[in-house]
Amino acid sequence: MAEQARACYMWPMQMPVDPKSPEMRRRRFRPIPVRMLVPNVITLLAICAGLTAIRLSTEGRMELAVAAIVFAAVLDGLDGRVARMIKGQSKFGAELDSLADFVNFGVAPGLILYFWQLHDLNNGGWIASMVFAISGGLRLARFNATMDDPNKPAFAANYFTGVPAPAGAILVLLPIYLAFLGMPTPPATLTALYTLLIAPEMVLPVFVAVIFFIALLIGYPWHILSACTVLYLLSLPAGWKSYRDHQRNAAAVAEAAATPADAAPSNPAPPLASVVADPEQDNRPARLN
Repeated sequence: MAEQARACYMWPMQMPVDPKSPEMRRRRFRPIPVRMLVPNVITLLAICAGLTAIRLSTEGRMELAVAAIVFAAVLDGLDGRVARMIKGQSKFGAELDSLADFVNFGVAPGLILYFWQLHDLNNGGWIASMVFAISGGLRLARFNATMDDPNKPAFAANYFTGVPAPAGAILVLLPIYLAFLGMPTPPATLTALYTLLIAPEMVLPVFVAVIFFIALLIGYPWHILSACTVLYLLSLPAGWKSYRDHQRNAAAVAEAAATPADAAPSNPAPPLASVVADPEQDNRPARLN
């Protein structure tokens, strides 16, 4: 009996496994063509350049940090062209490219400016850096959302909406270029205003306002919370008056709807101006009662 049980136990383990079965196909990774890997490797190199630029800026080596951003911009222009040339486009590559653009041309330039000069403004400089970075992320998110829009005109595929991410990063670093040329360093306040000018788009004023409010809340929490509380308390009387007006209007509408139809006289008298004589019964002029 023991041998028979052992034989029954060993029999399922000795069944041959079909490598073409659906279960084995699910376990096995599909091979990735080299033409798909090449553009993604270029994008990863661009991310490495952007992260290296952040590190160099923290160490005070601003020339190399700016050079790393420029190198990342060159790689960003190459990966898409290489992908189209070797037919290596993929959804994964598009998402990775958007992530690289946000890091390289949104986060990295903002941090470089902060470590270069904007830190002199403390929270104000940090707010300017955050607004620039988040505005770049919003711009990229909107671009991705409209790529597959069926109502998008055909000509729109050849145009950017607003400033492209690499161009925005190159533009916002202009104060640093001028300093490298030996020109006087502009005041930190002017640099912050220039950063805020480059950051937003006119089509996103609401988003920028929300970002600015959140940044202020992070930088000056007690001031913003106190101001919001006072404004809320001041708005209570206006809110109460508006509520009472709506309540009165609702009561009037309900009272009018609840009035029974037989409450009105069965034969109401006609209006005074509508009483006229019947010309067939009396040819005399009509007399008003």
